[in-house]
Amino acid sequence: MCSRLSVLQFVASAICLTAALAGPALAGGKTFLTKEEALALAFEGCKVERTVKVLDAQARVRVEKLSGSALERGIAYAYTASKGGKCVGTAYFDVHRVRTMRQVLMVVVDPAGKVRRVELLAFAEPSQFIPTSRWYGQFVGKALDDTLSLKRDIKGVTGATLTARATTQAVRRMLAIHAVLNPVSKEKSTPAGQPKKVPTQKVPAKTP
Repeated sequence: MCSRLSVLQFVASAICLTAALAGPALAGGKTFLTKEEALALAFEGCKVERTVKVLDAQARVRVEKLSGSALERGIAYAYTASKGGKCVGTAYFDVHRVRTMRQVLMVVVDPAGKVRRVELLAFAEPSQFIPTSRWYGQFVGKALDDTLSLKRDIKGVTGATLTARATTQAVRRMLAIHAVLNPVSKEKSTPAGQPKKVPTQKVPAKTP
């Protein structure tokens, strides 16, 4: 019964996210870019591969703890771009509410786990609540830490506080999802051909 329920939840999440990303993204709102256009803009000349990432209960808890916000769906579509056989970044799409209407964002994460790009695809709230492209540029180069906050490195927007808050939370969620799905070992590896350094102990000099 539990497994059947999990399958149904997975299908429902997939349908909701797919519908939200299919243009026009939001009924009654303004669509600036389709998913395909956003990916082409972010990964020009790259090969893009889509994979479906399923987040189990444990992974969802970790994402919510890292991001500091709730995760509505247990599924994520990761669009990994490569050029010359080398990964250049991974794009994730986030659909969320600002006030009562939705916003669709694309967040591109670089191989180091930092924000490479944030793109607004669709916005259903009144247009006066949309920040400038310069404001979205604040996120570039940011990692998932305490400074990625409206109280720290991200400046607020007068008259669009809720948009700024929802966007910041979305960026943190996408970084958290990427971190959970792509764990990096904290152990520092020794370069090939170089022996590991052995700590030396100081021996006190003998007094004559």
